[in-house]
Formats: sequence, structure tokens, C-alpha cells
Amino acid sequence: MSSKNDIKLGIFIAVAGFVILFGKLGVFGFLGRALWPLVILLPGLVLHMLFFSRRASATVLIPAGILTVYGLLFGLCNIWGWGLMKYLWPVLLLGIAVGLYEYSINSPRRTGGLSAIAVILGVVSITLCIFSLMGTGVIYLIGIVFIAAGIWLITGRGRTRGWKRWYRS
Repeated sequence: MSSKNDIKLGIFIAVAGFVILFGKLGVFGFLGRALWPLVILLPGLVLHMLFFSRRASATVLIPAGILTVYGLLFGLCNIWGWGLMKYLWPVLLLGIAVGLYEYSINSPRRTGGLSAIAVILGVVSITLCIFSLMGTGVIYLIGIVFIAAGIWLITGRGRTRGWKRWYRS
């Protein structure tokens, strides 16, 4: 055996030893419990990169959109608790809508009907998500946002028109 082969074999054996040691200490179990949503998110991102680097056709965007949205949803639930799924389950429909919509706008074929279906599914998903969140304190936040938007429209539009009148004269 040559010296280079001995070094490679030594590195391989040392790495195997570290893997066995870390496995017995529970490091991989923790990483598996904490980072498993990346197993769903990363393939979605890779499929997006393959399409946008022109190495794959537009059909990969359907699973890419679904996997990316699901990976983000599962990561969110993994961090802040799976009780969120009680309110965020409509995001599962949104993943399908995102995948279909990405495909429909990037496909070389005419897919107008598919775009409409994707948009309708997305609107239904967001509407269901809003309704499921209304049982929580989010309804107060929505009310505050509406009040702020109304006040902004009342006060902001008046100043803009007056400024335009002053500027034009």
C-alpha cells in the first residue's frame, strides 16, 4: 500500500469512529428530531435550482413548490409546536396551489386553465387559513390593521390631493 492510500484509509476509519461515537452519544437523534423538515425543504429548493439553471423542465416546479411550502410549514411546526397545525392545515392546499401556479407560468405550453385553478385553490387555502386563525387572537390583529389602514386612507389621501393641487398651481 502506498502512503496516500494509508492516509485515506486512516481518515475513513477516524470518521467512522466519530460517527459511531456521536451516534452513541445521541447527537444524530437530536439532529434528526430538530432538522428533519430539511429533508423535505432541500429537495424542493434543489428542484427549483435545477429548473432556473435550465437543467430541468418546468414539470419539476410542481413537486418543487409543494415540497418547499411543506418543508417551511413543517419546520415552523417543528420549532413552535405541532398545535399550530390546528390552524395552519390549509397551508397544505397552498403548497399544491404554489406548485401548480409555478408550473403554469413557466411552462412553454399554454396552461391558462391551470393558472386559474391554482389561483382559486390558493385563494381558498388563504381564506380557510384566515377563518381557522379567527378563533385565536389574530382577529384582534386583523381589526387593528383594518383600523390603521382606514385611518391612513382618510388622512393620507387628503394630504396627497392637497399637495398635488398646491404643486400644480
